[in-house]
Amino acid sequence: MSPTTPTPAAAEESWLRLDRQICFSLHAASRAFNGVYRVILKDLGLTYPQYLVMLVLWEEGTLPVKRLGEHLRLDSGTLSPLLKRLESAGLVRRERSARDERSVEVRLTDEGSALRERARQVPRRILSATSFDPEEIRALKSQLDALTTALDEAAQSEAAPEEARS
Repeated sequence: MSPTTPTPAAAEESWLRLDRQICFSLHAASRAFNGVYRVILKDLGLTYPQYLVMLVLWEEGTLPVKRLGEHLRLDSGTLSPLLKRLESAGLVRRERSARDERSVEVRLTDEGSALRERARQVPRRILSATSFDPEEIRALKSQLDALTTALDEAAQSEAAPEEARS
C-alpha cells in the first residue's frame, strides 16, 4: 500500500466523522429550516408543526386524528398537544365522529380557513431563503422522498427479523 492510500481500517474510521454523516447534514438543514420558518410563521401565529397540520387540513379538509397523524408521520401523543393549541387559537375544532364515537375528527374553523390566504406567501419566502431555483427544489424534494422510502423499507426489513425472534 502506498503512503497516500488509506488502510481499510482508516477508510472505515473516516466514515465515523461527523462531517461524513448524511443524517447530520439533514439534521442541520432541518434546524436551519426551522429557524427560517420560525421567523416567517410568526406573522401567522403558528409554529412549524402547527403550520404542517394546517397545510394538511387546507388540502384534505376534515380528517380523523389518526389519518392526520399518518399524513404528518406523527403519533397521537405528539399530535394531540398541537391540536389543543390550534383549537385554543380558534383555528381548528375537534369533535367526536358521528359515524364512530371512538374517532375524533379535526376540522378547520372559519378563522383557520381564512388563514390559508395569509399563508400563501410562506412557500415563496422559503424558496427565496434557500437561493435555489424551483427546479432544484423539486429535484431535492424528489431525492429526499426517495431516501425516506428507502429508509422506511430498510427499517421494516430490519424490524422483521427482530420480530421473528420475539
